[in-house]
Amino acid sequence: MVNIEIKGTGKYLPKNKVTSKELAKKFNVTEEFITKRTGIQNRYFSKDETIVQMAIKAVQNALENSKIEKSEIDFIIVATTTTNELMPGISYRLQKFFDLDNCMCLDILAGCSGFINAFDIAVNYIKIGKIKNAIVVGVDILSKFTNKDDIGTAIILSDGAGATIIGTAEDEKIYESNIESMGQYGDILTCKSDKEIYMDGKEIYKYAVKETVKNIEKLLQNSNRTLEDIKYIVPHQSNLKIMKAIANRLDIDLGKMFINIQEKGNTFCASIPIALDDMIKQESLKHGDKIILVGYGGGLNTGSILLEI
Repeated sequence: MVNIEIKGTGKYLPKNKVTSKELAKKFNVTEEFITKRTGIQNRYFSKDETIVQMAIKAVQNALENSKIEKSEIDFIIVATTTTNELMPGISYRLQKFFDLDNCMCLDILAGCSGFINAFDIAVNYIKIGKIKNAIVVGVDILSKFTNKDDIGTAIILSDGAGATIIGTAEDEKIYESNIESMGQYGDILTCKSDKEIYMDGKEIYKYAVKETVKNIEKLLQNSNRTLEDIKYIVPHQSNLKIMKAIANRLDIDLGKMFINIQEKGNTFCASIPIALDDMIKQESLKHGDKIILVGYGGGLNTGSILLEI
């Protein structure tokens, strides 16, 4: 059996921080209105940086925080919803920048939970012996696809990049995944190349809470684990109200869910790897801890991963 471990994490947020106070003034509402509706106090909008530049900085940070040399990376997989260049993909741009000769590259479009899909793809390539070490990147530059006059999206969305380096572990570690897609209902959250992001907030809320809870319960059943075995659930940082509702449905204390949306906003594909990096840098995790990563969003796509640190 091949065991998987996280070997390094990194993130990047643009320097341009936009506060809820600023947006409250713009939309003629109170700051409390925005915070109560989203849980977000700060979000980040890129000014001059490209999505590739953001991804590069997150990967650099992950490499600095790992014991892996860049020459040991043989797979780069990038999850995004906002690439502005169909060819070459972001992963190929990263390969070029870091000058990696023997490296497979792949970009995927799997909605807000794309990082979960990308992580699981990388794990499976490692398990069948095709690769040894992978960089899994989640990156989105949502400000370029946001209607700045739409309060429903402008107060939620944020730009960011997160990177996680994974590879084989010497000791035995648990890994289980559960990814489910529902394309029949995908029109409640869309983003076309020439248009802005559209969200049906009420339908997204119902889907996210119901399907995420079902997904996690199935993951636990498949792995013969219970929530008591789990140190943290690390959800896609979509909206604080959604995360609170998920915790309530699972009958767990909110403190069991790692939440950083207050300071980061909703960064779509970047939210989970950014959260992972925050947890590791805050020393919230120790060897042997079991966590669940869970993503949900555009597609519709819901996925969860149970892994051991």
